[in-house]
Amino acid sequence: MAILEVKKLKVSFRTNNGTVKAVRDISFSLEKGKTLAIVGESGSGKSVTSKAILGISAGNAIIESGEIIYDGKDLIKCTEKDMYHIRGDKIAMIFQDPLSSLNPIVRIGKQITEAMLLKNKAKQKESKHDFTVMLSNLRKAMHETSIKNNLDASSIDKLLEEFQQFVIIANKKMISFEASSEAMSDASSLLKDIIIKVDHKYHLDLVGQIKVIKHKLSLCKDRYFVLDISEDLNKINDSLNKVLATISKNIDNDFADENKFEIIQSNLHFVDNAFDTILSRTNLDFFSLGYLLHKDKSFEAKSYSMSYDEINAIALKYLDENFMPTFNKYTSDALYHSVYKTLEFKKEVVNFLKDFKKIINVESFDKKVIKEHIANLKPLINLSIDPLKTQKDSAVLILCNSLLIDTKKIFKAVKLNKKDERRYNRQIARYNKKIESGKKVDYKVAPQKTIDLADIVNDMHASIDSAIEKYESTIKKFDDHKYQKWEKISRLLFEYLKEKAHDSVYKLTKSAAKEKAIKLMEEVSIPEARSRFYQYPFEFSGGMRQRIVIAIALSAEPEILICDEPTTALDVTIQSQILELINELKARRNLSIIFITHDLGVVANMADDIAVMYAGKIVEIGKAEEIFYSPAHPYTWALLSSMPDLDTKEKLETIPGTPPNMIYPPKGDAFAARNKYALKIDFEEQPPMFKISDTHYAATWLLDPRAPKVEMPKIIKDRIERMKQKHSLGGNSDEK
Repeated sequence: MAILEVKKLKVSFRTNNGTVKAVRDISFSLEKGKTLAIVGESGSGKSVTSKAILGISAGNAIIESGEIIYDGKDLIKCTEKDMYHIRGDKIAMIFQDPLSSLNPIVRIGKQITEAMLLKNKAKQKESKHDFTVMLSNLRKAMHETSIKNNLDASSIDKLLEEFQQFVIIANKKMISFEASSEAMSDASSLLKDIIIKVDHKYHLDLVGQIKVIKHKLSLCKDRYFVLDISEDLNKINDSLNKVLATISKNIDNDFADENKFEIIQSNLHFVDNAFDTILSRTNLDFFSLGYLLHKDKSFEAKSYSMSYDEINAIALKYLDENFMPTFNKYTSDALYHSVYKTLEFKKEVVNFLKDFKKIINVESFDKKVIKEHIANLKPLINLSIDPLKTQKDSAVLILCNSLLIDTKKIFKAVKLNKKDERRYNRQIARYNKKIESGKKVDYKVAPQKTIDLADIVNDMHASIDSAIEKYESTIKKFDDHKYQKWEKISRLLFEYLKEKAHDSVYKLTKSAAKEKAIKLMEEVSIPEARSRFYQYPFEFSGGMRQRIVIAIALSAEPEILICDEPTTALDVTIQSQILELINELKARRNLSIIFITHDLGVVANMADDIAVMYAGKIVEIGKAEEIFYSPAHPYTWALLSSMPDLDTKEKLETIPGTPPNMIYPPKGDAFAARNKYALKIDFEEQPPMFKISDTHYAATWLLDPRAPKVEMPKIIKDRIERMKQKHSLGGNSDEK
């Protein structure tokens, strides 16, 4: 399943010398949990593509056409507000030079935790808003249902009022619990820092530090937090007191005394283990508990003698038996009403869009008529969107804005085309005049920079088709009234409200962020992570800095990781370690990775799919084994022929010439001038993507049935044979 799709993307850059065509009509998809390698020389458009995905293109960039589809959204047409929730959180990026991503005067630890803390604050605010809006929508839908079915509306108000009341109780209990948990987390974090110094016998104010820990422990007052751990807390205090009793005024002498040092060390490690055990306990289900406490105030006193598991089981059972049946009934009716109310408008939108599409064409594009249709479409779309759907259809939500943007693009393009046509005619006339007068001319007239209006119209059609497809799918699902899973959707809505209520009050503390950061540092194999947490970037080697950047990228737990030549600035041995680390993280976290490199050898053991780029176009794409064992494009041959190999005895081949000037893209195949296998047609017409297999395509005229048969270079053939023999031997040895 594709998690990201790039469709017919074109990106150019305005420069003083002309418009550089950096990416020219490329398409590819990234599969969930897979690695796509994009390979090509510098300037081929690899990094431009990745920056377009993240919405961080340079100020002079022009995205002429195309779509970048992620999670139902076209990232090109998303607002900066929408991209804020995607960039870093869902799609993260590692750059070539780690120092360019790190602030040299800020400690590493702060740089890892900073984004976590900022995102947590934003998430709290967003969750509170989402909870309030959804509850309001639910109330409205329930009331509309009650009117339609002649039911008592007061029972609905009573149910939702009760819901809000027990959510408030649950949030209060959770905030109190979290305050105590934060205090112990702070104490635990401080103790771990102390233990490192004690284990290394560093000089420190151990008495003062232990007193700070004891003060933090005194703040753990929440009754539910200290439940079942009174004995553990007493043992922790006893161990800390033993440490204080052992320490003299001269701590260096205490560390030199083996008996005293062992007492200090063993007691500190005991407390550390006790903290870890307490903080890793099963969490209380405050949502269910909130309802039980709301209905039965006497339960709180009884619960203090129970375990967490017992409280959770009783509270959940009570909620399921006393609240959920009524909630599910009213919510299921409201969901049914909301779906079929909006379904009628969805049908209207589909019919409107089909008619609208007919008038969107290059020949008779009327700006006034288009804008009028968009103005009429917007309120219709608003009525067609189900307010109780927890995941809104982004492609439909952004449709009107997307069509408006494309409309503006068309009329801007018309003006620019006319302007450049006048410029070209003026300059070519001057040029011809000089030639006719016999003057020496040592320059070329920049060709016309014509923006293809058909591309923009096609984008508009694609946006409309996507919205129609999604709506028709929903209509088909519900139109026969046979859909019966209303209680299941009701449960999902309840879980959504529960999650939003929790996230609206959950606070990621500095100590919790620190511990999370240290675990990330350990995950990316940084030794002594706790002590290195306080170091500056200059205190790390190049490979370690890149590991820090990877940890920062992973801190938001993204779904997609873009690696833009992350090993180029590193030596060979460190390159191997970073590649191995990225592979391990991919498997452990089920990451989807786009890996950008100019070296095919780098991705030999990590890529699932490979796209070879040259001069802004994908010239070959396929599975990794297809690119390495049956390459079809001469440029891929050239890259493989120039790749070092321990077993290759022949002289490595070089790629002659230089890439073309993309202000003046070649008329035919951009690689033709450097390709010793080029045909006459390569200089006249761009080759289409020829299908080699269901997963393997290449844009070369050599694959045309009319083309002469050309064998791949001997150096590549020999290498493929050796690799096949090695794999065959490896397979046999495994079988034995």
